[in-house]
Amino acid sequence: MKRSTFIVALAAVAAALVATTAAFAGGPGGKTLFRYVGQVQSTTGSSVTISVENGNGPALHSLLGQSQVQTFATDDKTVFLKWAGGIPTVVGIADLATNDYVTVNVRSNREATLDTIRARPAATVADRGQTLNRPSGQLYLFRGVLVSTADGKVTITVKGGNRHALKLLIGQPADQTFTTGPETVFLHWAQRIPTVIDASGLKVGDRILIRIRAARDLSLAEVEATPARRVADREPKAQETHQNNQS
Repeated sequence: MKRSTFIVALAAVAAALVATTAAFAGGPGGKTLFRYVGQVQSTTGSSVTISVENGNGPALHSLLGQSQVQTFATDDKTVFLKWAGGIPTVVGIADLATNDYVTVNVRSNREATLDTIRARPAATVADRGQTLNRPSGQLYLFRGVLVSTADGKVTITVKGGNRHALKLLIGQPADQTFTTGPETVFLHWAQRIPTVIDASGLKVGDRILIRIRAARDLSLAEVEATPARRVADREPKAQETHQNNQS
């Protein structure tokens, strides 16, 4: 990304941040999530240097007037993930290749300076490979509590979702049943680490996210008949946007 384009993008984000404080909503422990997306330039045993190309609002705001190339601290609690075909693998910092696109998640105080943010060890660093290919189709995301799994179906009591999903549920019961198939990836999250499981590993009462990619303006029945891309058990909120870009 050219520096001039990057500066324009940052200015646009800054203007949006003046109009709303929602981007600074606190997370666990009252900390704000700063998410930086960019290409790996280099790594050491305790840091990763990236050329930042995108990020969430707080992250981009922290970069105003700063260099595009930034170094972020890591430690023995940082989780490194490499994603391929929607399936994650836990790796080490040495497995991050130069020019791979990564997402660096750091939590800090809302008003923290960039130096403070960079000095806090990242919680997760997710490697997305050397291309950023957004999945095709409209994302329908449903959040809820697991009711049952049987015959290739997952039933949840829907508690929330994105706008496209919730619009379909107007006037509908909260309990809804979704189709899965061979292409569906089931993930169980624990301590920020995802493990690939099958439907039998889901437990009634667990917090579930279901992601379906399909055409726009489908009916609820048509969306539910489309095999889910991903069924995630106890996925951390901080991972949601990143996972939406993967499924």
